[in-house]
Formats: sequence, C-alpha cells, structure tokens
Amino acid sequence: MSDSRLADAAEPKFARHETFAPRFGWLHKAHSEIMKDGDSGSDLFHRDTAPVTLGVGKNMVHSIRFWTQAFKLTREHPHPDPSNRAYIASPTWRAEWLLGERGADPYLEDSGSLWLLHWWLLSREPGPDGAKCLVPSWYVMFHLAPFSKVTAAEMITLITRHVNESYPTASVPAAESIKRDVDCLTKMYAMDLEVHTNSPGSFEDQLMSPFRELGLLEGQGRGKDRIWRFTNRPRGNLPPAVLLYACLEYAVEFASGQSISVARLANEPGAPGRAFRMREPELIAVIEDLVAEHESLQITDSLGQRTLEFAGHPQALAWNILDQHYGNIRAQDGFPTPEQWEQRFPGLLGIRTHPKRNQQAEQTETMELIEEKA
Repeated sequence: MSDSRLADAAEPKFARHETFAPRFGWLHKAHSEIMKDGDSGSDLFHRDTAPVTLGVGKNMVHSIRFWTQAFKLTREHPHPDPSNRAYIASPTWRAEWLLGERGADPYLEDSGSLWLLHWWLLSREPGPDGAKCLVPSWYVMFHLAPFSKVTAAEMITLITRHVNESYPTASVPAAESIKRDVDCLTKMYAMDLEVHTNSPGSFEDQLMSPFRELGLLEGQGRGKDRIWRFTNRPRGNLPPAVLLYACLEYAVEFASGQSISVARLANEPGAPGRAFRMREPELIAVIEDLVAEHESLQITDSLGQRTLEFAGHPQALAWNILDQHYGNIRAQDGFPTPEQWEQRFPGLLGIRTHPKRNQQAEQTETMELIEEKA
C-alpha cells in the first residue's frame, strides 16, 4: 500500500464524468431542478425527461450527476421504494449556500467561487461522515505529483502507480478509464488548442469550462509530446477569504491543537498549497492581512517557522470568514442552518444509516450503464 493519503482522501471512482468537464451553468441548473422536487430529494438524473429538463444530451446528464456529487453539492441515497433502483439526490447545505436563489454566487460569476469549488472537489469534508474526494486522478496530479511538467502518458503512468498502491485490486480501473480522466482533467483546466475529434465535447469544453480561468494548467507543444505544466505563481484572482477558509478547513483534520504550521498548509498532500499550486511565501502574502483583521487568528514566527494559530473551532471560523466575504449569506432572514437543512432533507441524514443495496442490485445498475454507453 502507498504511504500517500490517497485511499483515505479519495474514493476509487474513475471516468464517471463521461469525459465532459463541468460547464458554465450546469451546477446551478442541476441545483435549481433538484430543489423543485421538494424535501424528499430528486430522482432527476434517472428520468427519461432529464435531457430535456437540463437541456443536454443523455451522456451529459450522467456527467452532471457525477459533478454535483464530486463538488459535494448533492449526496445520493437509495429510493425509499426497494423495487425502484433509482437513487435519490439530495442537495447539500453548501449547495444552497452557494447556488440557491439567495445564495452567495448562483451563476459562479466570482472567480473566487471557482477556487472554492476546486477546493471542494479535491478535498475531503471534515468529520467522520464527510464526503471523500471522488476524483482520485485529480488528487494525484495536484497533491502527489512530484513534478510540474508532464506529458499525458506520464500522468497516466503516475496515476496508475498510485492507484495500484493505494486501492484493492478489485477497485483498480481499466487503463482506458484513467486515460479518460487525464483527458477530462486537461480539458477542465487548460485551453487545449488541439481539438480531439474522437473525444466527446472536446471543442465545446475548450469554450465552456469555467475552471480554465484559474490558470492552473498550461499546454506546450503538440501531439503525444505535448507538455502540460501545472503552474506555480501568485493567484491574483484567488480571494484571501477563500484561501483562508481552505487553510482552516484543512486544520480541522490535521492541526495539532489550536495551530498549524504554514509550511504544512503549503506543502502537505491534501493541503491548500498543493491544491492551489502556491508556495509558502505566496500563501502567507495572500492571507496575512485578512488574518490580522480577526481577533481569533494570528500568524506567529518562531525561529523562522511561521504558524497559523486560531482560537475556537477552525471549521466555524472558516465559514464565518467565507460567509462574510460573500456578504453574510447566513444572516438573511430565514436562511437555514446546516442542521435545519438536514431536517428538511432527511435523505442527507439517511445516507449515514441507510443499508447499502445488495451487490447484485449494484452490479445490475452498472451493467445497465455500460449497455447505455455501447
């Protein structure tokens, strides 16, 4: 087994995106339609009418379903009727906070929201019931890759090695699935000037993936020798509040007491510095002024080692800072708390206690999906 955090941080899920990178409008549209179905959750993604409702093709419906889960905007649970094999999607509280009618940024017009989603995609939610990362290939390339310049073939090799070392043999995917992950990752973050006619949605992804504006990935050269470079630079469009939120959320799981060294925040696998491709000096430069504004936070320096210290629970501090940045969404009259949201959508609570379907039923659904793709 690998000494990385891959198995602890990420579920062994591969190529569930149908090679479509997330596009402008998808997440807001999905959240809006799911909310229309009320407090019991929604079987939207299993309906024959889903392509018409979402305004996309059938394979894109599967992709949208995956991305809403991967960004931790929905959680799914079995249908209450055991004879119905459809899974019910319930919107998470963070989805309502970001994408709801009174949310922070429903149409993702602020680049900070894309950074936030990028963090949610690559991280594991704090707590014993927190959802894991659902894109292990992404996790490997952002958190575990020992180099910044790499070809697609080298990405496939590196991801394959970590997957083989971190997961049981039964969870290791076919080589083609990892190849599709690499294809999707590059389409999601970089402007690929070479349109792949055999890749579904290749040209549209170039035009419609909002995550390209983060500037995390650049392509150099053409064909099989094309080099992909994960950039390390100051992030001018990354709001300090989003970065500090990510640092404090990471501290929930990995801090020692009421502090965590900035070096760990910048360099550890799974930490914000790796996710955002920022070095320690750049990370400090972004957050230090905001830290100075909060009585509960400070950055100390001892023998050249700088440490982020916090008084209070880091998760509560993280959300206070993030919510304040977006205009105090939670302070709106009647805006639900996370606890009220779970009471409204009991399916979110049921995920923790629901018995899993038997293996035969899961295999049947998998076979049906394969037949649909054929």
